[in-house]
Amino acid sequence: MNMDNKKIASEEITLKELINKVKELYDYLLSQWKIIVLAGVIGAALGLAYSFTKKPVYTATLSFALEDEKSGGGLGGALGLASSLGLDLGGGGGSIFTGSNLTELFKSRSMVEQTLLSPVTSNGKVISLAEMYIENNKWRDKWNDNPKFKSIQFLPNVKRKYFTRVHDSILGVIYANLSKEGLAVAQKDKKVSIISIDMTSTDELFAKYFCEALAKQVSDFYVSSKSKKARMNMDILERQTDSIRGELNRAITGVAVANDNTFNLNPALNVRRAPSASRQVDVQANTAILTELVKQTELAKVTLRKETPLIQIIDKPILPLQKETFGKVKGTFFGAFLIGFLMVFSLIAKRIFIEIK
Repeated sequence: MNMDNKKIASEEITLKELINKVKELYDYLLSQWKIIVLAGVIGAALGLAYSFTKKPVYTATLSFALEDEKSGGGLGGALGLASSLGLDLGGGGGSIFTGSNLTELFKSRSMVEQTLLSPVTSNGKVISLAEMYIENNKWRDKWNDNPKFKSIQFLPNVKRKYFTRVHDSILGVIYANLSKEGLAVAQKDKKVSIISIDMTSTDELFAKYFCEALAKQVSDFYVSSKSKKARMNMDILERQTDSIRGELNRAITGVAVANDNTFNLNPALNVRRAPSASRQVDVQANTAILTELVKQTELAKVTLRKETPLIQIIDKPILPLQKETFGKVKGTFFGAFLIGFLMVFSLIAKRIFIEIK
């Protein structure tokens, strides 16, 4: 029982000491009110100055929907029949770029860098988005004294194979900056299959142009990848159809020539009619083959149309874009609070350090 009383008494003493320490600290900070107020005023001035120099940030938003793959009803049965005949018409299109894979495709370095090489019109001249980004960030002012970067240009639609190591490093830096600060791709609601692209930039036109160019770049790549197998099979069938049609025309011509050669021929000389009969067989065979190839070619065209386009744009960024500014009141209050808090923290730390010493 006595041990419990001592423990309670010890706790009461500790609590009293804590209250006294807090009171002493409060009195100390109160005595330093001039320094704290001065720090707050300086912070408010810095925050206000920052609000004047801070550029507004624009956000361009583009939303799109991915076309759902469907069974196709009768088309599915036709595809099955074609498959049984040994023809692969590329029906499903694969599922490489679906769901989260598609959003990652938009943020991939390859797609972003190809988008940066897209042509846009800025100040009356056609330049690439990469050049527009460099001009907006005034990088060329820093490169004028460096011969390594001074002659670097990013012309629109230039193939990557013509780029140097310096070109690649600059594009890598731009990609890293856009990925960290500007580009965001996400499916905002899991119940809705609509994906949005958000591009933020201090340049309103760059945000709009980049958002639209990225959507087009990925859409073209996506459609090409998804329909690649169907397009290859359609091209093969078209070449085979043209080849058989040529053979059929030659066989028909051959029948006509053979008939001319046997005109008013003695009926006893049947061997002279053999070439005509042979060419007639070729005509019948090529006609049957051509009929089937034409059917399969049309089926391949239907399959290709079914798979394109696969990305449907819903909303495009429209000027003026959504703008976010750092207001003067917000800057003043935030600066005063931050600098004032840091001053209070430093005074407390100094007090504790003196007491410990």
